[in-house]
Amino acid sequence: MNTNDPMVLGINGLGRIGKLTLWHHAGRKFFSKIVINVGREVGTSMADILHYIERDSTYGRLEAYLYGYQGKPVITDVNEAAFSFKVNEIEVKILNNHRNPRNIEWADHGVAIVVDTTGQFLDPNLGADDPKGSIRGHLEAGVQKVVASAPFKLKQGAVMPDDAVTTVMGVNDKDYDPIRHILISNASCTTTCLSHMVKPLLDAFGIERVLSASMATIHAATGSQQVLDRLPKTGAVDLRKNRSILNNIILTTTGAAKALQLVIPEMATIGFIAESVRIPTSTGSLIILVMNFQEELNKKPIRRDMINDLYKVAAEQNSNGYLVFTNKQNVSSDIIGTPKAGAVIEGHETHTRTGTIHINLEHMQGIDKDILDSIKDQVGSIQVTQSVIYGWYDNEMASYVNMMGDRTVSVAETLE
Repeated sequence: MNTNDPMVLGINGLGRIGKLTLWHHAGRKFFSKIVINVGREVGTSMADILHYIERDSTYGRLEAYLYGYQGKPVITDVNEAAFSFKVNEIEVKILNNHRNPRNIEWADHGVAIVVDTTGQFLDPNLGADDPKGSIRGHLEAGVQKVVASAPFKLKQGAVMPDDAVTTVMGVNDKDYDPIRHILISNASCTTTCLSHMVKPLLDAFGIERVLSASMATIHAATGSQQVLDRLPKTGAVDLRKNRSILNNIILTTTGAAKALQLVIPEMATIGFIAESVRIPTSTGSLIILVMNFQEELNKKPIRRDMINDLYKVAAEQNSNGYLVFTNKQNVSSDIIGTPKAGAVIEGHETHTRTGTIHINLEHMQGIDKDILDSIKDQVGSIQVTQSVIYGWYDNEMASYVNMMGDRTVSVAETLE
């Protein structure tokens, strides 16, 4: 792309991620214009949209986000008739006529790339003409590339199409092929943090030494949860999603383990378990990662300081700031706003324990029966180190949206 050419960004949806995506790009000023599709009328006038855009219960006011205490109003040139205005001198246009991607007027406004933040159009195999809408509809509406702010959802037995890819910046962003890929998933906030926690360990020890792995995310509330208890919808199977997030710890599910395999394929060989617990905070989440490594004979065993040193070096080499290592004692609110950190490793809490596991060789595959009969007691033993690592992430703006902004700009730079 010629960097002197103006480029227009489309944002589909103006929920939590949609609004914060606008904030990010209004500050970044890579795109000359931003077109936002809301797909419906909002409130009583455009003033209600501006009211929503300029303030946020978690991150404060837009002008303070952009310019700190020196901030001044940054929404200007409001044209209610044209549904347009400027944010930090970047022209913004609001569309409210269509919700089906194929009908959105992207081409009329010269939109080259769309970030779909609705969470509704995530099956990359659906055709553009699907009556309920499809992510491919954006392409039919005239854009060249689509970035989805959530993992793709494939139907049972379906495979990922050749023109779609899932990436996490700083982990596998080079998997994006600008010639082949037109649909790009930015994975999820949890997968982003998890992949940055896992990659340094695999780089150091190799997948062959990983015996098992699991994680639990202590996750802030999301917009899909209820403020007060309510009756489940028809066919709902998870009754906990209908309970109040204001005063409950709620067990739920996460697709991070499945998405991780798309970002770090070798993790598919591990029986990885991922769990999720929602808590009553607005943002700032935590992953507790547990990995069991087989120790090697006559080599220095894996210890807490070794793991912390790995993360410290990886963070120092990670010039983009996606991985942060700290020995400070943090709480969740300390993580909010950390500029780009996909994962903030809390080294103070890293733990390791090494023990001996005895294995009944009769139940092991690949051992010849004659060899097995020659082994006394038919029992073997290995040294195993269990490691526990804590990784913080701001699941909205600082980790996810800022890194998705980097992904969006890097894709836009490949357009002609």
